[in-house]
Amino acid sequence: MSNLLRIRPYEQDDLEPIAELIVHIQQQEYGIEITREDQPDLANIPQFYQQQNGNFWVALDGERVVGTIALVDIGGQQVALRKMFVHTDYRGKAWKTAQLLLQQAIQWAQHKQVTDIYLGTTPQFKAAHRFYEKNGFIEVTEPQLPEAFPVMKVDKKFYCLSI
Repeated sequence: MSNLLRIRPYEQDDLEPIAELIVHIQQQEYGIEITREDQPDLANIPQFYQQQNGNFWVALDGERVVGTIALVDIGGQQVALRKMFVHTDYRGKAWKTAQLLLQQAIQWAQHKQVTDIYLGTTPQFKAAHRFYEKNGFIEVTEPQLPEAFPVMKVDKKFYCLSI
């Protein structure tokens, strides 16, 4: 099935479907009290993500946005992985959406000669922890993060992939 998915960089027409996907997953699936307004980056993706070594990608099934991933340049040839979300119908081995998105981000980082990808996540995202660990990410403590890493309020668990 995964051969039906396309991964491509963000385009302006993606804004509404991206915001709807992300906020739905945050609020409905995980019960996180966060709104679109709490995430100003969603209104300004090119300026927030598509700078220096950063970028933002979408996974598409036809024209439907079914997943997202982003890298934010934090300086020192390091990036923060953000906004990794996959629609519930497109998770798992059949679609490999998360794997395709992560591979795209890692390839981009390698091309840009990034040395480390950091991420923060919440303790309840157990499947995400297993996914990142399976893909070579090592858990790090908050004091081990680069000074410029943007720690989000909900982030309590952190990972790093050296590439």
